[in-house]
Amino acid sequence: MKALSPGILLFLLASTASADFSANLGVASDYYFRGIFQAKSSANGGVDFESGGFYAGVWAADVGGDIAGDGLEVDGYFGYGFDLGEVNLGIGFTGYYYTGDFDDTYQEINLSAGYGWLTVDAAVGQYDDAESGSSVDYQFYSATLAHNGFWGQYGTFQDTFSGDYVQFGYDFSLVEFDFGFSLLLTDDNAVGEEEQALIFTVGKTFDL
Repeated sequence: MKALSPGILLFLLASTASADFSANLGVASDYYFRGIFQAKSSANGGVDFESGGFYAGVWAADVGGDIAGDGLEVDGYFGYGFDLGEVNLGIGFTGYYYTGDFDDTYQEINLSAGYGWLTVDAAVGQYDDAESGSSVDYQFYSATLAHNGFWGQYGTFQDTFSGDYVQFGYDFSLVEFDFGFSLLLTDDNAVGEEEQALIFTVGKTFDL
């Protein structure tokens, strides 16, 4: 898959005059992604816009395990969501890029379907391993149940990658800030050993 072009993203931004722009800032006590540990006390932020079901954005976070300042994860993404009766459907692209030597590039196609409390997501992607000079395919699937701020998620890797996790949480807003608490349980394939984590997040979204 080709890398996300900044020129394409800027063109989409410029051609969508009625888009709703927003920005977000946040911090997590521990940054896990799809059940895999990334960093402790990770700050993050991004910019998004939406228009007529189309969305695009850029998001970045501190990464580097226990060593703060080892680099940034920078994600670029865009896609389109729409309703088909009572079912919410979506298709998009996400690229994960790194400024340091924390990891190499991931690029994937994202598919989603939601009905009522249930949302099912799929990611079909490639990982560019700079050390070996080769690309490997991977797949990720998740199912999420959410209602009144409470949620639970099961996620699993397939193809070249493997591993499973479950996560349960509660999200709420207070004095214009968004808070979240969750419990993560991973198996020994996802991270090399079984791992549990209690995660706290706080963030705020701004209209632009």
